[in-house]
Amino acid sequence: MSLYDPLLAQYVSLLEVLKSLGAEIVMHEPSLVCDPTPYDLSLLKIAYDRLGTLAPLWVATYFEHSNEATNVLVHTPIKGLYLDFVHGEKNSESLEVLGKSDKHVSVGIINGRNVWKNDLSASLKTLNTIAHYIPKERLSLNSSCSLQHVPYTLRHETTLDPDVKMLLSFAEEKLTELSILSKAFFGNEKIGEQPHNTSRTDPAVQARLSLLQSGDTKRPYPFALRQEAAHDLFDLPLLPTTTIGSFPQTADIRKIRQEFKKGLISREIYENEMKNAIRDCVEFQESIDLDVLVHGEFERNDMVEYFGEQLSGFAFSSNGWVQSYGSRCVKPPLLYGDVSRPHPMTLEWSLFAQSLTTRPMKGMLTGPVTILNWSFVRDDQPRSLTATQIALAIRDEVDDLQRSGIKMIQVDEAAFKEGYPLRREKRAEYEKWALESFLLSTAVAERDTQIHTHMCYSEFTDIIKTIEAMDADVISIETSRSGNRLLKIFAEVGYAQEVGPGVYDIHSPRIPSVEEMEKQIRALLEVLPADQLWINPDCGLKTRGWAETKAALENMVKATKRVRQTL
Repeated sequence: MSLYDPLLAQYVSLLEVLKSLGAEIVMHEPSLVCDPTPYDLSLLKIAYDRLGTLAPLWVATYFEHSNEATNVLVHTPIKGLYLDFVHGEKNSESLEVLGKSDKHVSVGIINGRNVWKNDLSASLKTLNTIAHYIPKERLSLNSSCSLQHVPYTLRHETTLDPDVKMLLSFAEEKLTELSILSKAFFGNEKIGEQPHNTSRTDPAVQARLSLLQSGDTKRPYPFALRQEAAHDLFDLPLLPTTTIGSFPQTADIRKIRQEFKKGLISREIYENEMKNAIRDCVEFQESIDLDVLVHGEFERNDMVEYFGEQLSGFAFSSNGWVQSYGSRCVKPPLLYGDVSRPHPMTLEWSLFAQSLTTRPMKGMLTGPVTILNWSFVRDDQPRSLTATQIALAIRDEVDDLQRSGIKMIQVDEAAFKEGYPLRREKRAEYEKWALESFLLSTAVAERDTQIHTHMCYSEFTDIIKTIEAMDADVISIETSRSGNRLLKIFAEVGYAQEVGPGVYDIHSPRIPSVEEMEKQIRALLEVLPADQLWINPDCGLKTRGWAETKAALENMVKATKRVRQTL
């Protein structure tokens, strides 16, 4: 807060320059939807009392309602507000105060975060309600947020199923919807009849959902008995070493996958190349004496897309890229209908990898909540119901793996924390169904099937009890960059299950020395006992090169052995 005054002074200087251009200015303040405190709101008033006098100024919020901030901003000299009426329906509670003010409102009415067509009739009804409070001359229409969150256009999507395509609206199409809605609202033009698709429902999925019982989300044995069975089965040393799952995806591997997808090589050639990569990966892991191996995931383009391609209810665009982080882009699955698993998705690769070694081979799955949170999800039913459908599909895969002898299975929930609502009042509901979805996918595991999960870089302090309730036998987390602060939270709550704190940062090409990792492992032992700890990197190795990966993992194993000798 000591930086607040000098920062505000910089904004004043900036606006004084920009006002000479004669443009209106939009200030984005999305943090105002995150339960602002009275202190936050007092700073907001100070800022916009000053900034609002310098130029025609708008304040934009999105992804939730910002009623607390709205009640402050109407008493500042700003021109207007951008408000999200798609994800922030409660913004309607501010309509009366907005109507009594002189502020203009740009109504976010077209969903900028998802890819489904707008229900124009319903949106027009919402707009007419708003117009009861705010004169139309002070209203304008907008998308709910920036359109950078959706793909650019449907014009080049020539391979999509027509029944799915008719449900979609990318950025260009959303602007068309905005134009139609604007003409209907401001010009009283009629909205044409919208096409309707009823192919989203699968009777078999609906029947299975109706048979679910509360016991389906509870493992039949307590952790202590499961741990005893796993120790007997796997007979691992103290501080067992493993990786999170993926190994480097080289240009050659990506090229083979692309050639197969385009039909340039046969399935036989593709599978042989993938098996050669798996064989090399297993041989390397054995050569450095890793305790628990993985197959490397060379056949997977993406940890969500790979599963979506094999599940019913999913479709994929050809050009539907969106920015993920930095310069990385992804092409999220289009989750349009009821989800089921027509056939095993990972079994063949896991069994092949296990046939190459006598060491435990982890089966690698993406969890239902992560698949949900990293897809464009259908909007015609609650997300919780869709998550349950995905969980049943993953449950079937867990069962197939364990029945075929893969008794160590990792169900990754990298995006579990990402799905948390921005408003505290909504988080308990999300936690409940997200937790139940994970449990439904894993509760089928037998006593001697060890369930692992992995959670990526997040602040877990506030959800540690939820993590505990996930009842995974082993959880791997990131501690290499955050020190052992997070691990201490696990210790403080008396977390009983086993934990794999990442001992080195995979987002850096730097290779930690044996001594450095040994020091980190000893620091872990100051927080949790050796029989509760696993040793692993802090995330998957997909984005790293082979040279650094081999060197770092070799050093990790050497460091672990040094520590074991002193225990």
